[in-house]
Amino acid sequence: MRRFNAAINDRDPDALAAVMSEDHSFVDTAGTVVTGRDACLDTWRGFFAAFPDYRNEFAEVVVRDDRVLVTGRSVCSEPALHGPALWTARTRGEVVTEWRVYEDTPGNRARLGLR
Repeated sequence: MRRFNAAINDRDPDALAAVMSEDHSFVDTAGTVVTGRDACLDTWRGFFAAFPDYRNEFAEVVVRDDRVLVTGRSVCSEPALHGPALWTARTRGEVVTEWRVYEDTPGNRARLGLR
């Protein structure tokens, strides 16, 4: 999980590919889903080009079976991408099968079982 985030923070698609499953899915805060490692990598490449200073800072990581719940913040010069955030990841062995981003709201925290 931390390797996945390090790859995001390093803007390194090759490192991301190494920790993504072939059937990886990405879900953004609007609920838009991108499925498949290649499609997700294309999405990340576009994101990295558009927001070269974006990074995630994790505050708390909670593991529940195959699901990882993360609280923290995104740091970016783009105001819409800067501030508190929540993430979940689903894993299978050493790879991430789903990466999902949520707005950090009381409702989302309650749905995810976070304080």
